[in-house]
Amino acid sequence: MTLYFDGGLRPGPGGMETAVVAGGEVHLRDDLGPGDSCTAEWLALLAAADLARAAGADDALFLGDSRTVVEQALGRWRCRNAAMQPHLAAFRAATAGIGRVHLRYVPRAKNLAGIALARRHPR
Repeated sequence: MTLYFDGGLRPGPGGMETAVVAGGEVHLRDDLGPGDSCTAEWLALLAAADLARAAGADDALFLGDSRTVVEQALGRWRCRNAAMQPHLAAFRAATAGIGRVHLRYVPRAKNLAGIALARRHPR
């Protein structure tokens, strides 16, 4: 199962938003409250992990354009920010039942979830 994920931060009271694209379907979450872009990216990855688990995926490929989140989730970069460590732990717990978990960085232009978020906010 391939899942694209992206988180965004918009000015105003709604704050963070996430998008996950899986199987050609876009899953959006709005108004996640105040935060920062890194938190929004982690929330998007967690939403993708929840979708994979709910679908009963045995093999999941998560594609995102946040190199920091991808590398931290892979364990190649240390998660130094104490506020992000619970997200890392939640991701590991959410994917524990999935046989094979793969994460890969993709450029923004190839991230279907990022494209879905950008379409919501034309410039």
